[in-house]
Amino acid sequence: MTVEALIHNFKVIFHQNAKPQLFFSPGRINLIGEHIDYNGGAVFPAAITFGTYGAVTPRNDRKVCLYSGNFKECGIIEFDLDDLSRSQEEHWTVYVKGVIQQFVKAGYKIKNGFNGYIEGNIPNGAGLSSSASLELLIAEILQNFNELEIDMIEKVKLSQKAENEYVGVQCGIMDQFAIGMGKKDYAIKLNTHDLSYEYALADLKDYSILIMNTNKKRQLADYKYNERRGECEQALALLQTQKEIEHLCELSNQEFETIGAAILKDNVLYRRAKHAVTENNRVQLAVTALGKGDLEHFGKLLNESHISLRDDYEVTGRELDTIVELAWQQPGVLGARMTGAGFGGCALAIVKNQELVKVQEQIAKKYKAEIGYDADFYVASIGDGTKTLENC
Repeated sequence: MTVEALIHNFKVIFHQNAKPQLFFSPGRINLIGEHIDYNGGAVFPAAITFGTYGAVTPRNDRKVCLYSGNFKECGIIEFDLDDLSRSQEEHWTVYVKGVIQQFVKAGYKIKNGFNGYIEGNIPNGAGLSSSASLELLIAEILQNFNELEIDMIEKVKLSQKAENEYVGVQCGIMDQFAIGMGKKDYAIKLNTHDLSYEYALADLKDYSILIMNTNKKRQLADYKYNERRGECEQALALLQTQKEIEHLCELSNQEFETIGAAILKDNVLYRRAKHAVTENNRVQLAVTALGKGDLEHFGKLLNESHISLRDDYEVTGRELDTIVELAWQQPGVLGARMTGAGFGGCALAIVKNQELVKVQEQIAKKYKAEIGYDADFYVASIGDGTKTLENC
């Protein structure tokens, strides 16, 4: 989306000649470390150059009026800052209301409403965190228009709380953190337990990140996400009878082998905990491998991550398994895995640049033959986090 198109669309929808302030908030990919951000693990995400754009002007009253170029059928959705209760009419603006509510609860004064044209190029339902992207976009707008003294990490925390407490999805903090704190050409090693983090140069040399969208909507993702989180909490409670830990990911692989089999008689709970512990270990190994430029080992760890998500955590599904296994078969692919909550959405692969076109063609052809409909492909670049744009 160009700046000119964004401004034009805002003026057409809101019949305003005033030039809007522009904002951008990216989507994210997680290179490795899936479903462990709520288990105290380390994750390795990055912001991408796909994202959500906003063209916004302040109002003189308490009304918020929003229009989405992605949900045109909804028209302009309005609500009042003095009534942030849930309603049947809110649709996608549930995330907006949730963030505003958290800012208010945290004591930040929101002076006036605003008009906003919102449009993103993150594929809906792809698992690239379009909801968290929107949440951070709104947080940035609130800070800008109300001149609030609030840093990005606090905006990240309030956005996560909006999703947990208002929307009702018990997500960890990884998505919001990667989106808010993203940095061009760098992935973020984030310890989700204490939010300590470090940037790691994501130098893939003559390889690229290929995002493979199964185009399977993630209807089960939110329900299963909460279910898996509950299973991990049950496993943790059992393990805490033998070792003083606060999170599953405090255990090493060896410690889990020692006490896990004896305590977790329930095979399902055992496998859920096993994924969390081993995935956390894979993150550490992957960061080291990427730092050394050992892309082959990095790719191997991606493959192992997908197998664990498929067999132990059971969050993949036919479409994701098919597209990942097809990627594994292609020359020039170092590794591939699902990314996001699972049950549809996207996978990523590390692909040699000179093989990118051929790899996409081969996977596309075989995926459609197997699944019955098309997959979509995007070559991802790692970009900056949420920001206010300079108007042209």
